[in-house]
Amino acid sequence: MIAHVPVLTTEALQYLRADRGGVYVDCTVGLGGHARALLEAGATRVIGVDRDRQALAVARETLAPWAERVELVHADYRDLDEVLDQRGIGLVNGTLADLGVSSLQFDTPGRGFSFQRDEPLDMRMDTSTGDTAAALVARSSERELADGIYAYGEERFSRRIARAIVAARREQPIETTGRLAAIVRRALPRRGYMRIDPATRTFQALRIWVNRELEGLDRFLEAAVRRLHEGARLVVITFHSLEDRIVKHTMRALERSANAAVKVLTKKPVGPSDEEVFRNPRARSAKLRAAERLG
Repeated sequence: MIAHVPVLTTEALQYLRADRGGVYVDCTVGLGGHARALLEAGATRVIGVDRDRQALAVARETLAPWAERVELVHADYRDLDEVLDQRGIGLVNGTLADLGVSSLQFDTPGRGFSFQRDEPLDMRMDTSTGDTAAALVARSSERELADGIYAYGEERFSRRIARAIVAARREQPIETTGRLAAIVRRALPRRGYMRIDPATRTFQALRIWVNRELEGLDRFLEAAVRRLHEGARLVVITFHSLEDRIVKHTMRALERSANAAVKVLTKKPVGPSDEEVFRNPRARSAKLRAAERLG
């Protein structure tokens, strides 16, 4: 089984209070780490949602000891209303969304999320539908590429990178992670020590773009709150500033609305402890925000 270390598990459980029992939704069940923690803490039933069929297969193994209390669903977390309606569930006792890329997606050869291996440029979380990153790179105009890399990767050299991509694809299609990474690295000005690989922001941007990771996130948060029982809680874990900004502003807007039905429990995001970062370096950028449904 693939090694998996869920982030901020202790903190998520403190907010979600699964020891009280009830129905919980893990909207991005991934490999099942958080869902397992919810079940061990006392959740009566967990609906685990993910758009990655490969992740769901691993989660099914992880959660096998609780099979009678778990239902795994192949769906996008933004389809929360539909998932609950199909199961005749009106309100739930807690909802968790751990956004971003799972360790399986980064580490499994052939998925195309990482430039550590030269492999097909895919990047789709749901490999059964949608355009690959290679298709996006092939069809987008130079301006679209520059705007996307800047907006989703916060890459200040986005126009240079887009220009280099367009020039390179005239000679040969850009179909692998290794070729794209090399193009990006050559496009950037030579500098001294760099904390991250020059291709990192461009790969982040393409991944977010391919998977529409920011699209509809605010509407999902609104739906998640609406489907909570009074006193139940929503926990969201993000891994980059673009997601966190949307979560922060949406939660605040819901709290301040005329019919405020939410209390934000985290005025500042909760981050991992030094010990957790030491054990799991990928937790370093994680931020947790939580809100409670009022009457």
